[in-house]
Amino acid sequence: MPSNQGYIVKEHPIPTKRYCQTLSLKDHPALIAEYRKVHSQSEAWPEIRKGIRSVGILEMEMYILGSQVFMIVETPIDFDWETAMNELSHLPRQEEWEEYVSRFQKCAPGSTSAEKWKLMERMFYLYD
Repeated sequence: MPSNQGYIVKEHPIPTKRYCQTLSLKDHPALIAEYRKVHSQSEAWPEIRKGIRSVGILEMEMYILGSQVFMIVETPIDFDWETAMNELSHLPRQEEWEEYVSRFQKCAPGSTSAEKWKLMERMFYLYD
């Protein structure tokens, strides 16, 4: 459900930057419901969350509208995206996780996270 109350943003004690990505899910209500469930606090794999943090990601949020998913990734200023994504792809259970969630996603079989999630270009901000 959309929140008309907004979402509180976590503050970090260091300067950060943000990456935004998008991914398309298979447009099937039961699969989308299951995708939401496997990303819930009680169902998300702890090894995956630990791996995400271990490569330097401070926060990761996912939002959904229909079959489109949007992800915000917050990192330290000196974070190198390519290096971190390469490291993440080789961590324990990451390949297994990618295979597991691929059944929900519009992607080629065997796709890595970097191949499924597309970085988005910022086209507007308040400029001050």
